Formats: sequence, C-alpha cells, structure tokens
Amino acid sequence: METQDLKELIRDTIRTVLREERLTLWLALLPRVSNREMKAIETEFGKPTDYQTEEALDMTDWVRNGD
Repeated sequence: METQDLKELIRDTIRTVLREERLTLWLALLPRVSNREMKAIETEFGKPTDYQTEEALDMTDWVRNGD
C-alpha cells in the first residue's frame, strides 16, 4: 500500500470511529421520557405528523454548515 492510501485509510477510520463515539455520547445524554410524560407532551403540543409542512423550517443545512 502506498503512503497516501494508508493516510486516507487512517483518516477514514478515525472519522468513522469519531462518528460512532459522537452518536454514543448523544444517545447517553439524551433525556429519557416516560410514557406518561410523552402523552402529556403530545397532548399539549400534538404529534409531529399533526403539523403542516409549511409550518416547519428545514434547519439541516444550518446545523451542518453553521450558516
């Protein structure tokens, strides 16, 4: 294997591991909600499927790029 190929393999491997670790951390920090709490939330705010598409703003690019 060429040096450049090894560098790319290492970089890709590190990115994959960091992505997995970040997901694990995110899941660990995500607060748990009981069924009772979830029902109260749905009663007060409704379900996501109840909202009209035009009421929502897609923030995907903003979150990814910081724009």
